[in-house]
Amino acid sequence: MPLLPVVPENHSHVLAEFDCLDPLLSALRLDSGRLKCTCLAVSRKWLALGTSSGGLHLIQREGWKQRLILTHKEGSITQVACCPQDEDFVAVATSQGLVVVWELQLERRGRPERVSMSWEHRGQTITALCWDTSALRVFAGDSGGKVSFLRAGSSKLGKGSAFVIFPVQTVTTVDSKVVQLGYQDGRLLVSSLSRCYLCDTEKEKFWRVGNKERDGEYGACFFPHNKGLLVGQPPLLFCARPGSRIWEAGFNGEVLSTHQFKQLLACPPLPLITYRNEPYYNPMQKSPQSIAFPKLLYLGDQNLLTWTHSAIYIFTPQNGQVLLWTEVKDLVDVAVYRSELFCLHGSGHLSHLCLLSAERCVERLLRRESWPLAAAVCCMFQHTITTSRARKSIPIDRLEHLRSQLSVTTHLDLIGQLEEVISKVEPLDSASSSRRSSISSHESFNVLDCGIYRVISRRGSQSDEETGSLIAHSISEEERLKDFSFVQEEDQVDAGKRHLYHSERMEAERSEQGLQFHLPLSFRPKPPRIALQANKENNSQSQDPLVLLDPVRLEETLLEWLPVLELILGPAEPGLASAGDSITDETGEERDYLNVSSEQQEESSCSSGEPAEGATQENKEESLDNVEKLDQCDSTEKAPEVSCGIPPEPVRVVSPKPVPSDLMADLTHLATLYTELSCFRKHVDEKAMGCTTFLRRYFFLLDQDRMRRMCLLCYQEQPQVQHSFIEAMLGQKVFMFYFEISKLVEVIQRADMLRSLRSLKDFNGPCEVSKSLLLLSRLYEKHGEAAVRSFSQFYPTITPADVMIMAQQSHFLAYLDNLVQSQTEEHRLLFLQSLLEPESLRQDWLELALTCDAPQHCDTLTPDGQPRWHSHCFSWGYGRLLSLLIRLPADLSSKQKMAESCRSHGYWTGYLYLCRELQRRTEAFCTICQLDDISLLEEPEGVEPQTLDEWKLLIHMSQQCSSLGDSEQVAGVNGSSRSNGSADCGGKVTPENLTLMLARTAGPDRALAILEECVMQLDLSPHSKLVCELLRVTEKRQRAMIQTMLERCDRFLWSQHA
Repeated sequence: MPLLPVVPENHSHVLAEFDCLDPLLSALRLDSGRLKCTCLAVSRKWLALGTSSGGLHLIQREGWKQRLILTHKEGSITQVACCPQDEDFVAVATSQGLVVVWELQLERRGRPERVSMSWEHRGQTITALCWDTSALRVFAGDSGGKVSFLRAGSSKLGKGSAFVIFPVQTVTTVDSKVVQLGYQDGRLLVSSLSRCYLCDTEKEKFWRVGNKERDGEYGACFFPHNKGLLVGQPPLLFCARPGSRIWEAGFNGEVLSTHQFKQLLACPPLPLITYRNEPYYNPMQKSPQSIAFPKLLYLGDQNLLTWTHSAIYIFTPQNGQVLLWTEVKDLVDVAVYRSELFCLHGSGHLSHLCLLSAERCVERLLRRESWPLAAAVCCMFQHTITTSRARKSIPIDRLEHLRSQLSVTTHLDLIGQLEEVISKVEPLDSASSSRRSSISSHESFNVLDCGIYRVISRRGSQSDEETGSLIAHSISEEERLKDFSFVQEEDQVDAGKRHLYHSERMEAERSEQGLQFHLPLSFRPKPPRIALQANKENNSQSQDPLVLLDPVRLEETLLEWLPVLELILGPAEPGLASAGDSITDETGEERDYLNVSSEQQEESSCSSGEPAEGATQENKEESLDNVEKLDQCDSTEKAPEVSCGIPPEPVRVVSPKPVPSDLMADLTHLATLYTELSCFRKHVDEKAMGCTTFLRRYFFLLDQDRMRRMCLLCYQEQPQVQHSFIEAMLGQKVFMFYFEISKLVEVIQRADMLRSLRSLKDFNGPCEVSKSLLLLSRLYEKHGEAAVRSFSQFYPTITPADVMIMAQQSHFLAYLDNLVQSQTEEHRLLFLQSLLEPESLRQDWLELALTCDAPQHCDTLTPDGQPRWHSHCFSWGYGRLLSLLIRLPADLSSKQKMAESCRSHGYWTGYLYLCRELQRRTEAFCTICQLDDISLLEEPEGVEPQTLDEWKLLIHMSQQCSSLGDSEQVAGVNGSSRSNGSADCGGKVTPENLTLMLARTAGPDRALAILEECVMQLDLSPHSKLVCELLRVTEKRQRAMIQTMLERCDRFLWSQHA
């Protein structure tokens, strides 16, 4: 047997087949050419198999025993779905378009019965079934694009519910064939050939996921947060895209990011661990794969599964990596339950696969006594098997027993490879073996606060000779720690070179005097280099799966690391020396440890043939000059907001001290983790810095893409965090950043706005947010409001929150109006609601729209704050946006605030609408009488009186306000021609007009009686009298006609009775 290749260390999981389902299919006679399995579904209890003859086999997974066969005469079974919350129900779709819901009645030992049926899809092929996760209803989608649902009637729902026939309802009809359906927390996900749709089934609202279409079968699914730090957060959406891409979207349908897997799939496939044949792994790299993912499924613990006819792919979307991909031939359908996969092949046979780690796979193979296969997995995944973590499932004695079970005659090479693996095995208690590998057993050590191991050698031991630098008692503790070599397990230096290095350092520093090594120095600060080197220890701990998968331990590690970061890279306090700039030793000399380490790197680079430091420094200075010339217009940036009289810290976009690149990568990882985990909430001290302070202080360490995503998901209700993030991105002026966009900056400075926008649109992408913001800010500084109006075409890459920080308030309002109007009319209100994150923006945007391009207060309000006559006819610059803002769903207090804002600014149309919503009808009637426009009383937009008491009140108010309105009109207030308003504002609100309006509603006699009750002497005009007479005649004729019809009906009924 040839030597088995070793799988790379980034692969730790496998797909394994332990069970053979061929005997089951043979017992069901599904292995013949005449009868085949056509579809499958799986749940905790059942494996459901649909057949070409119309039968549904329900097999109990415990022991693989067949329990039931459900027959259908309406064609073969095309889809089957088990109810997730009640396994007594199963849904089936046939080839003729019938959907049936069966109740198995196993608890009552009754016969299964059909509790619901639907012929809504007759003549169409049903392509997807999906159960509601909280109610007994099934969603079905067909090849024509129709999506419907039917409820399952059952005695479990209450008395009489089993005898009720629930109607079948059509949810929607999409533009093409339904590829996949998903349901989660009240929302239905529909994936068609061209795009994905999100439906709120309770409120009957629909969203499109993303703006770009596609052509082909691409799946989509929900991704719930069942574990980890985001438990309780709304689930995510993942939608397949062409070219091995997957969209990640929020629960509202907004695309958050695009995952690119084309290049990541340029790796060899992992072997399928199966009893059918030996595992085969070819370490040769493959070319990038451009794949269309026909379906997406949520698998196991935060994994995403998809497949083609020849392979299975499993991704971990949290980090955007490929967990594994394995070649599996002739795949037709896959059903999953937790970490188990049931695959249906084109030949009709089934395979049962499990996703598990390599050590768990070996453990199960050992239990089944599959010795050669277990040994092969150990050799191929030896990087996982040799770790101390694997000892919990695979002790060393079990590996020794495995070696003894292999035959020397047939598995000689395999035994040799397994012995090499056993020689590398770490014991169970060596969790830190990589850090302790250089410390011999005859040496003692203790762990310092920064995480460094201090070795205390015994006299006369061999380690005294190898670490001669540790015997100089005249050197201070800091210098001794500086001499300590940070040796990694994979890159150790031999003892001779290390001894030579320490000897040279001792000769150079022998004259220095300091405290004795044995004195306790816990009160003295640690040198920056030693403290920063502790970041490597913290970073290695954060990458340890035992720490990374335990949020509590991970937070503890990060909280211990923060004081070190504050000491070295934090801002210096007034009156104190910067703790990170320099450290003064006992001899009075200052040593900049960061600069020393960087100088050592530069010297080593120069010695290897790289350019000298002077040349690179000159290039940097020239780059700085160019950046400063183009950044002169940045002086107009907004000043940071001041809270409690103390201005916030300035945003630091560049490290205050030079940090080596490898150390900077570790710092970036730790700082971003610290922010994402919201470790600020763990501080007991109220004066400890919050998220905004940390972001502004250490922005140069943070990963911008992860920070932006965190702001969208976790800090929607804290606008100051988002403002600080946008401000930091606008202030970033790094060299590489400048060189990447220098050509576009030149285009913006020289070209017109249309050409600049065309260039920006070609540049803009999902991962170029910070660069796009800087370029758009340049464009805005040059062209002003005209430029910001065009920013709507960059949505959703550039959000309203970004533009709000960048532009003036009046200019932002123009952008927001254009962005909302770019949507279709029926979707504008819903789209505007999706932009309100947080909800407090509604009031802010309303106040802004009421003050920009609005009528003067003196034109809409009297000196005492009352409405001016016909002032509602004035045009408002952002009237369309205002009408949408006041119609947004809101609570009672928010609507009251909006109503007061509309009244204080004289926006009477919105004020009347809100009064009607708040049931403040008396205030609405008073305002209408003062505005003197009877059309405001008419539906659908008006406030019409509903009772006779309201009519009486309105007539009294009109009589009181008529004299004031006449005086204003005679005085020429607002002009009788209303040059700034509309040409005609309707009739006046007078007692006579109100009487005629009441006469049309309640009849002329009743209207005149109400006038008498109001003790009002009113002489009707001839026109009004004529209208009243016509209404009387019409009323009499209507009564006569009704009487005649009733008599005819009565005669007909008596004739039928006789």
